[in-house]
Amino acid sequence: MSEESKEKELIKKILDGDAVAMKCLYDCHVGSLTAVASRYIPDDDDLKDVLQEAFVKIYMSIGKFQYRGKGSLRAWMTRIVVNEALDFIGSRKNTEPLGAETDDCDEDETVEEPDVGNVPIEAIYEMIRHLPAGYRSVFNLYVFEGKSHKEIAGMLNIKENTSASQFHRAKALLAAKINEYLTTNKNERK
Repeated sequence: MSEESKEKELIKKILDGDAVAMKCLYDCHVGSLTAVASRYIPDDDDLKDVLQEAFVKIYMSIGKFQYRGKGSLRAWMTRIVVNEALDFIGSRKNTEPLGAETDDCDEDETVEEPDVGNVPIEAIYEMIRHLPAGYRSVFNLYVFEGKSHKEIAGMLNIKENTSASQFHRAKALLAAKINEYLTTNKNERK
């Protein structure tokens, strides 16, 4: 049975209310979708809430999904998870709205990208998770989701130059965190 046939059969069963099929979809994709959501949501409890809401939306709207080739189901679910994460960030009370982070970062200053060859990918993801919300959202949308600053601006209801600015600042903060990691851990690599 082809991947397309398997996914279509799974979707048909979910539409028929088959709980085993729902669990199968969840089990097959929860790991990768958790990784996606955790780039946006650093708190584990909030992350669980976002994933729960995302899976509810996935199950409720799966009838609208159209198979477009290998990986299209995962891409569709990833888009729902990202949107749910952004909605969650945007709805947080007592936090600064996206686009509100300010500092004296010189936007014309070139950020020297550190050598990340000796930094475990898990450590880099953890550094990304701890960027300020606006920086983290713009960085993830630009780097991982491949969105343009114009698209990001529309998604986050910010100006296009704010998106570019926050991306630049996110890169600078991330570079500083990576350099700090490399300095702190250089004796362990010897």
